[in-house]
Amino acid sequence: MVIRERVYRVADLWEISHRPEIDAKRIELVEGVIVMAAAAGAKHGGIALKLGRLVGDFVDEHQLGYATAAETGFILEVNPDGRDTVRAPDVGFIRADRLPDGLPDQYVPLAPDLAVEVVSPYDTASDIHEKVADYLRHGTALVWVAYPKTRTIEAHTSSGSVTLGIDDMLDGGDVLPGFSVKVSEIFKASGN
Repeated sequence: MVIRERVYRVADLWEISHRPEIDAKRIELVEGVIVMAAAAGAKHGGIALKLGRLVGDFVDEHQLGYATAAETGFILEVNPDGRDTVRAPDVGFIRADRLPDGLPDQYVPLAPDLAVEVVSPYDTASDIHEKVADYLRHGTALVWVAYPKTRTIEAHTSSGSVTLGIDDMLDGGDVLPGFSVKVSEIFKASGN
């Protein structure tokens, strides 16, 4: 669902997303337009949790910074014309040196170093392309997109992308050096 009554700002999104009548589980702001999505399905949730646990455990073990779960808003852009953008990846990671005071109470005021998106049946190819482009354009170094239907993961950086199959290893590159997991392990969470 898209709300286009007017151009919304970051503060508007925060207020609207905390209204009791708003039942969408994910609310993003894309160039001043509020975009709401229904709660994710179980397969989506299982894969997102698996990736979140893997990333979060690795980040904690190596004291690298902060891992976040779905619905955590990241302010990618604040524009004078009001066309602000706040995205909410299924999993996010921010290096500790970028948030020296820790995680804020409201939205994270910058792009994540790693953004992870799990594709839902209602996501279109253009939706996913737009999200990846937004993250990379605003400073995210690595974007993983998990496709449950094909059991593949795309790893995107500013220099290109690669598609990994079920027998391949997903690694953290320069963002999470030393992190790796077999793609098949990620999709076990979905019963595949």
